[in-house]
Amino acid sequence: MIVVTGGAGFIGSNIIEELNKRGESNILVVDNLTNGKKMYNLHDLDILDYMDREDFIERIKSNYDFGKITAIFHEGACSSTTEWDGKFIMRNNFEYSKELLKWCQENEAQYIYASSASVYGLGKKGFTEKRECELPINMYAYSKFQFDQFVRSVIKSAKYQIAGFRYFNVYGPRESHKGTMSSVAYHFNNQIIATGKAKLFEGTDGYGNGEQRRDFVYVEDCAKINLWFMDNPSKSGIFNIGTGNARSFNDVANAVIKYHGKGSLEYVKFPEHLKGAYQSFTEADIAALRNIGYKENFTPVEEGVKKYLGWLNR
Repeated sequence: MIVVTGGAGFIGSNIIEELNKRGESNILVVDNLTNGKKMYNLHDLDILDYMDREDFIERIKSNYDFGKITAIFHEGACSSTTEWDGKFIMRNNFEYSKELLKWCQENEAQYIYASSASVYGLGKKGFTEKRECELPINMYAYSKFQFDQFVRSVIKSAKYQIAGFRYFNVYGPRESHKGTMSSVAYHFNNQIIATGKAKLFEGTDGYGNGEQRRDFVYVEDCAKINLWFMDNPSKSGIFNIGTGNARSFNDVANAVIKYHGKGSLEYVKFPEHLKGAYQSFTEADIAALRNIGYKENFTPVEEGVKKYLGWLNR
């Protein structure tokens, strides 16, 4: 059996979809369905069982007999970058992750987990998987950073795979439940439909209007990387997951406009509360991912947006 925590979430549900494409449905989904609308991420997928996240961790701690679990994809976490309850965040993101890692090592299971590019903070020291580049600026990022630090302390002595992924700006199907945290591609699509205008920030940090740049990575690519590591259990480490090619917000908005065959760009004043706390540029250094053997190409923004909007507006 394969476990996907956060399986009703964005990346987790896309991992399940890729597993289903292989004919794999012996999957236990672990999540918190307080927001019942997340079930729409699962209703077209095939799984064996579902378990609430709190029930699951209690069973992990009590050595419950799940049968043979070959791999845990740990995508579940509190992902809000505006949550400042540190006790809550560390219990849910840090301690929970440690318990699962310990269980996997004791039960001969692969452990493949979600870190975050947010560990790089404003990115002033670059985006390479090195301590000197890491300076988280919120509790969510700190919890991910601190778990990566824990992984670094145990990975050399680990008997079974531990692989962590620092996702950059992921976009694609099954993200609508995230609301304001959904990708700009999602929001631009809704804006073009509603008003005919995609709203972007005016220039800041030396960038022109809408020219702030991010590493936008299509969620299907992320899911495929997860399965590649499952297929290669000898590969461990912490890896950036991005295209390695920063693109502007204008590029994304123009791809949305091209899909709809209509629309225009509108630039809005840059919010005061974001000044000094906004990533105007991100670009994944993917040398470590390439060096460990992952060779597949990444989906360009134009192709990914077209594919995503075809799904979203179906």
